[in-house]
Amino acid sequence: MTTLRLLLRPRLPEPAIPRVLSVDDFALRRGRHYATLLIDAVTHQRIDVLADRKAATLTAWLGSIPVSRSSAGTDRPLTPKPSTLLTPPRSGSDRWHLRHNLAAAVDKTVIAHASCWNSLPHNTSGVAAQRTRRRFAAVHELTDVGVGLLETTRRLGWSLNTVKRYARAESVEQLLRPPRYGRCLVDPYRDLVRRRLSEQVPVTRILDEIRAAGYTRSANLLVRYFQQGRADAPGPVPSPRKPDLVDHVPTLRSGHRPTPTHRTLDRLLPQMTAMARQVHAFATNLTYRRGIDLPDWIETTRSLQLPGFGQFLDSLVKAQPAVTAGLTRDCPGFG
Repeated sequence: MTTLRLLLRPRLPEPAIPRVLSVDDFALRRGRHYATLLIDAVTHQRIDVLADRKAATLTAWLGSIPVSRSSAGTDRPLTPKPSTLLTPPRSGSDRWHLRHNLAAAVDKTVIAHASCWNSLPHNTSGVAAQRTRRRFAAVHELTDVGVGLLETTRRLGWSLNTVKRYARAESVEQLLRPPRYGRCLVDPYRDLVRRRLSEQVPVTRILDEIRAAGYTRSANLLVRYFQQGRADAPGPVPSPRKPDLVDHVPTLRSGHRPTPTHRTLDRLLPQMTAMARQVHAFATNLTYRRGIDLPDWIETTRSLQLPGFGQFLDSLVKAQPAVTAGLTRDCPGFG
């Protein structure tokens, strides 16, 4: 105890007031308890941690400093109202969160268009497909007679997002997704397997040939590969959550693609040309600080009705002044 008293006796130095303050929240217990992290956006040093994420708590701490805030959209705004401060802070959404949220929207859109790029055969009469058909029929049976989404949610006992997803689909085929498989140890020998299958070579002989080429796994894996139809697809099926399919999209230009991603994106982007054009336009706004073009970009993107961009566009509109400032100002705290 004496040692603790000696350690606690000296007063800690007052933290320096940063020129640009980055404010973001994080979960101590997801969905229940959150805290606020304050970072010097220039030096990247931690300034303080607040016990909650309420505006009143942040107001008590803030002074007359610019604020760079997260643009996650789903969280409550961390910046207090200007009327509660002696001098209103100048706020701007940091560009990292904008890129991150854009990539998440692209991810959702790619998955929604899985039938365009995933050519694997899929079972439309299986248990999952039958459940999808029943849910689609139940939702549209209510919405077609004028029942609202909230009332439909209450009657069916489902979440609102689930009801929205089924209500927005014009046909059940839009909800029936082909299977998504990860990489397989047979993939490196896929061209050999396809060629020998076209020549009607027995499976046992194909197994011997790929083993001679370096294949070390069992015959069962090869048989499942055939049964899933993966050898019949025109090419390896990419996963929509792989970095080479999603994470590079927001910054790619034609002719400037990393070599490992070139073929994958050439297969994907022609199916979603409009999305690729808007993503590249947003990347241009980020690069050249063209925040003035944000309203036109939002309007054009919303008119395309991309399935994964609704929440992202709503978050941009909700914090449009801050997003515009983040896209416009050349400040180290907003990068």
